[in-house]
Amino acid sequence: MAKTPPRTVPDLTGYLTHAGHVLETRLSAALADVGLTVRMQCVLRHALEEERTQIQLAELAYMDKTTMVVTVDALEKAGYAERKPSATDRRARIIAVTEAGAKIAAEGQQIVGRVHAEALAALTAPQRKPFVDALVTLVDGHLSTPAEAQSVRRPRQRAG
Repeated sequence: MAKTPPRTVPDLTGYLTHAGHVLETRLSAALADVGLTVRMQCVLRHALEEERTQIQLAELAYMDKTTMVVTVDALEKAGYAERKPSATDRRARIIAVTEAGAKIAAEGQQIVGRVHAEALAALTAPQRKPFVDALVTLVDGHLSTPAEAQSVRRPRQRAG
């Protein structure tokens, strides 16, 4: 039996994936208490910042078109957002946040802040700022742009 190759550096992918997954599940559970999903909160927050199209919001929220449509449909059904013509491009539609949407987004942001504060509270006070600074440095720098990935799908087999 072959031996597992030794690690020469910490498993950043494993640590970041695990931490991100756990944090997202905690955030999902907390936002569910007010009827929001993480995606809904993200769209509302970015739509409140400035007039943005559905495509722009999808890019900011790392969503594909289908997921974005489903998310905006849910926001519209809840009365939190509506699709409107853009003031600058008649062909484009923007996602406008309603008054109820702005209120729930503010409540959601308080929940996000609480969940993030709880996660950071696991570190000692002197560890928190350097940890966040290091993550920001990575995300704004070396890890700011994904690599062009090759498809992991196998080519289709022709029927024989």
